[in-house]
Amino acid sequence: MDRTRHFLSIADWAPERLREALDLADRLKADPGAAGRPLTGKTLAMIFTKSSTRTRVSFEVGTHQLGGQALFLSARDIQIGRGEPLSDTARVLSRFVHGIMIRTFAQADVEALAEHGSIPVINGLTDLLHPCQIMADLQTARAEFGPDLSGRTVAWIGDGNNVANSWLNAAAKLGFRLRLACPEGYDPDPAILAAAGRATQVDLFRMPAEAAEGAHVVTTDVWASMGQEEEAAERARAFDGYHVGAEIMARAADDAIFLHCLPAHRGEEVAAEVIDGPASRVWDEAENRLHSQKAILAMLMGAAS
Repeated sequence: MDRTRHFLSIADWAPERLREALDLADRLKADPGAAGRPLTGKTLAMIFTKSSTRTRVSFEVGTHQLGGQALFLSARDIQIGRGEPLSDTARVLSRFVHGIMIRTFAQADVEALAEHGSIPVINGLTDLLHPCQIMADLQTARAEFGPDLSGRTVAWIGDGNNVANSWLNAAAKLGFRLRLACPEGYDPDPAILAAAGRATQVDLFRMPAEAAEGAHVVTTDVWASMGQEEEAAERARAFDGYHVGAEIMARAADDAIFLHCLPAHRGEEVAAEVIDGPASRVWDEAENRLHSQKAILAMLMGAAS
């Protein structure tokens, strides 16, 4: 399987290809028609086994703006919900559509679609990775600090979850420093953490203030993600002290920005004064899901792909 034909993980793309996608995303933000309509006559199948706001709307609107159409496929409504093997689904959809985006639980499901199908597959989110979110985050950071982020520091505070794992992949590819503050027992994936540490400077702390010191980007996520609702009380105890408030932002660089992939719980992982304050770029970040994903769609499914 040629992994560059897909977008399964940021780790699969070379730094030059990631920058190409981000440059195109910037052009599309400035001019939505900059790429033309490279998806004319093409269809994206969107498979959802997890609920979504930003992923569904941004992919559906983005496909339309590029000239194509998007099909929403709930797992409850198609045969994978009744046990059809993903390998069969991949082969069948490859005869009907020109690309697949899937938002699901297991990374292995995304990999299986790419392995057995003959069309590009885009990872819209798994429990392991969230690469589309990080492309939007990188676009947001570049708008503040320029296209070369290699001299910058990103601070991740909270759960070592799928978003944190994709931040690690991005740091390894683009060379910026990443500091993570996670409670013991909630560290990122160990293999991803080790690989990133071999490629760039990665520091793992237990104290959020240490991670935030001098950071240019401070970012976090909810303490209990989808599928972890039963752990909410336990996680609230574990993450006590990992709240991003004014005191944490004061530790960061004077021009630091705050990011959050949303949805957010004000008063838990982030203070309202931070997410709604002058350092927040959360709404630009959310908008950039549209532009960065349009760039990925154009590169994978466009006429020149």
